[in-house]
Amino acid sequence: MFLKIFGLILVVVGPLLVIKAEWFLENFGRIEWAEAHLGTEGGTRLFYKLLGIIFIFFGLTMIFNLFGGIVTWVFSPLLPK
Repeated sequence: MFLKIFGLILVVVGPLLVIKAEWFLENFGRIEWAEAHLGTEGGTRLFYKLLGIIFIFFGLTMIFNLFGGIVTWVFSPLLPK
């Protein structure tokens, strides 16, 4: 139940990051790493939008109870057989 609630929170926060990237930029400032690696101008905006999309993806996987399967699939090469 906790994962579903946390997933719902991520699904709500994710679109806010995507839609209001300019607001986050004005209130929290630029991220130097994002400016250096994601573009000449607007790297921070792109970072906020990508972070929002990642939040939406992981939130939906938590809501639909797919998170454990995805984590197992990603880390299966590291696990002993």
